[in-house]
Amino acid sequence: MPPLRSKNSRPGTEGKTDLGGNSLRVEFDRDAARDLGKLGEPSRSAILRYLRERIATADDPRRFGKPLIGDLKGLWPYRVGDCRIVVSIEDERLLVLVVTVGNRRDVYD
Repeated sequence: MPPLRSKNSRPGTEGKTDLGGNSLRVEFDRDAARDLGKLGEPSRSAILRYLRERIATADDPRRFGKPLIGDLKGLWPYRVGDCRIVVSIEDERLLVLVVTVGNRRDVYD
């Protein structure tokens, strides 16, 4: 399975996972990729594994989280240890766009 890459990486390499008819692409926007790089290796590895193994292969990525409300309405959070991944799910493009990632204390600010 290829590694997940930043939305701004080489064309054709953006976190694609080809696992049959129900596969989703997972991409990071520039800020989320930067935030991921600031995390320690154990957290970074756990987040990438979670996105690869659970989200990219899911029939419905919404079943792993609940919708956010208020200013973050339309986004979905996932919990991986003490970290949170906040994504935008674009059904028509079969895309899960990671918009931020970080410690649960800071990610919703």
